[in-house]
Amino acid sequence: MEMDRQQIRLSDRILSALELALEQEDIKISELLTRALEQSMTRNTGGGEFVERRDYPPEIEEAMSRLFDLREKNKAI
Repeated sequence: MEMDRQQIRLSDRILSALELALEQEDIKISELLTRALEQSMTRNTGGGEFVERRDYPPEIEEAMSRLFDLREKNKAI
């Protein structure tokens, strides 16, 4: 079933692009998309002293883990 375009969040699309960049082992794009993902998930929340207390969904945790592994792999090169 196709999701209604109005129901797809920006963070969902960025995560999809991040997963593709990780598959292609493109660390520079992965880093940029990670920052964009973080911003899209936390914008419009709280004031200057706001502390994020939510956990990231498992899909994002997995992507962050893959990015960490890619960083470690690139250090070894």
